[in-house]
Amino acid sequence: MYIAVLTLAALCFVFATLLVVAHRFLHVEEDPRIEAVQDMLPGTNCGACGFPGCAGLAIAIVGGEALPGKCTVMNEDEREEVAGFMGVDAGAEEKVVARLACAGGANTARNRASYAGVPSCRGAELIAGGGKACFWGCLGLGDCETVCDFDAITMDRHGLPVVNEDHCTACGDCVEACPKDLFSLHPVSNRLWVNCKNLAKGQAVLDDCEVGCDACGRCAADAPGVIAMVENLPVVDYGRNHNVRTAIDRCPTGAIVWFDEKQGPQTGRGARRVVRQGERRAVNT
Repeated sequence: MYIAVLTLAALCFVFATLLVVAHRFLHVEEDPRIEAVQDMLPGTNCGACGFPGCAGLAIAIVGGEALPGKCTVMNEDEREEVAGFMGVDAGAEEKVVARLACAGGANTARNRASYAGVPSCRGAELIAGGGKACFWGCLGLGDCETVCDFDAITMDRHGLPVVNEDHCTACGDCVEACPKDLFSLHPVSNRLWVNCKNLAKGQAVLDDCEVGCDACGRCAADAPGVIAMVENLPVVDYGRNHNVRTAIDRCPTGAIVWFDEKQGPQTGRGARRVVRQGERRAVNT
């Protein structure tokens, strides 16, 4: 027994000695500026900057791999504070926000069945795709609102998510949470937006959702080269000059919109006005 104890003590001594030696010769001094910069960052660890949290961005800023402007969560004064501390330009990074490709709330889109399970979009989607008549439409149970840690998403009275662009950090949690893949991340300058993902066309679309895209193609005709019809949906080429608000003017359902900087999504002059405030009746299947 004494031999076992002495052997264990000897091993502990040897390993402790090895750790001390390794620490002395392999230790890398951390630049104290990293901790200081990290303290100046918002601490949201959202990853929108492309680095693994605020600690990763702090290391990149101190190492000269990124400028403070890479963080779109901070305001201008906060970015300037970091820049002043580091003696570099603040830089600028265009804000990226989450956008929802659906406008079919309870007042405009029909349900084909009532869902009474766990109040979750992902749970409802497992039951034959959810209860909405439009297979591609938002299920309105708020998974995106639940996962958003920045209070950037709220559900409106018709069961549609509304993104507050000032609060959105482009963390991507809503993108992951939506079982219908309706969210995607875009620079705020991408103001021309297709507010629908329905791949059907014609009257069948409008029977299910009066604000859905019926694939009429007028937007593509009015913005050739910028918008193309792909599988019955307009697709905007954001690599070209897409500052063409006229593309929304003749859309009869308002399925393609213009994100105004102050007023939010705006439909064109040709869009039928939505006046119903209550729910559309469910269809019989």
